[in-house]
Amino acid sequence: IYIALSGAVLKRRNMDIFAQNIANVNTPGYKKERIAFKDYIIPVDNKRDFTQDGRVMADLSKSIIDFSSGTIQRTGNALDLAINGEGFFALEEGRYTRNGNFMISSDGYLATKDGVKVLGDGGPIAVQGGSIDISPSGEVLVDEVPVGKVKIVNFPDSGVLKKLSGGMFATAETGEAVNAQISQGFLEQSN
Repeated sequence: IYIALSGAVLKRRNMDIFAQNIANVNTPGYKKERIAFKDYIIPVDNKRDFTQDGRVMADLSKSIIDFSSGTIQRTGNALDLAINGEGFFALEEGRYTRNGNFMISSDGYLATKDGVKVLGDGGPIAVQGGSIDISPSGEVLVDEVPVGKVKIVNFPDSGVLKKLSGGMFATAETGEAVNAQISQGFLEQSN
């Protein structure tokens, strides 16, 4: 019964991840996930003889996040940003995202819909003012005055990123700055 149960538990985990991927199909910048299985042989008795009558159990090998880019779609919203190529928007508290669906926080900073501030080269980017323009290089202009540059980073080993809700990732490691092109008025769709 334990052999069958080990397979059933992993099938349920696989269905949970599949359901999560389907539920986030319209979440900008969402990265799909999948899991890999492994099996191992346990002996029937305590003699540790794996050659005869060993039982095969299933186990979770690892969870894999697909970091491939989604399609870029025009929204026309000045606060929607899409990264063309590799990289992540740097956020406060060691968080990162590809979801460029930003807003102005109650205290006047560029932020995610969850209120997490977007970082520039000098910290959070204040965007109080009338018109907001963001150049392809990430330079932020408020009423034609430069106020900062959106910080885009990448990680040589994407395995260090831990998936959070809302299309965000977290890591204690510092990413490497990259010169990615940003499209204002566009969003990357789920992959």
